[in-house]
Amino acid sequence: MNDRLPHEKGFHISWDQIHRDSRALAWRLDKHGPDGGDWRAVVAITRGGLAPAMIIARELDIRVVDTISVKSYDHQTQAEATVLKAPQAGIMGDDGEGILIIDDLVDTGKTLELVRRMFPKAHFATVYAKPQGREMVDSFITEVSQDTWIFFPWDMALQYVEPYRGT
Repeated sequence: MNDRLPHEKGFHISWDQIHRDSRALAWRLDKHGPDGGDWRAVVAITRGGLAPAMIIARELDIRVVDTISVKSYDHQTQAEATVLKAPQAGIMGDDGEGILIIDDLVDTGKTLELVRRMFPKAHFATVYAKPQGREMVDSFITEVSQDTWIFFPWDMALQYVEPYRGT
């Protein structure tokens, strides 16, 4: 029997690591857009996709950046995915063709499934992917096990820790 809590198998990501991995994702996406290899815009799934989308937009020199706000977690508990804010319709077109939709992680795939129904021809890219949601993403950099909780740098703070042998 496993007495470990779901988040105890942790994968801690630093700012440097998310930057390197996001740049690697940008390089993988470069010249793969439908318009002569170029992408029309980047849409970040907020909040986790904001930092990777900014880095990817910079690396690929994409100036049109928008967001789609999807709530699918209540702290560390997954809930029903709902869209709180959609991207501008003029950017997305009817089906999202030529658009990069970026998130930090695909976990179960429920968030991307919802967004993919809205924009079926967009290209979905995440920095990290778990097996359950992998089929919902077109491009990713690193796969982690389903039972791993990823700790992103925007979710953590540095603080003092007592030495092992006390003070």
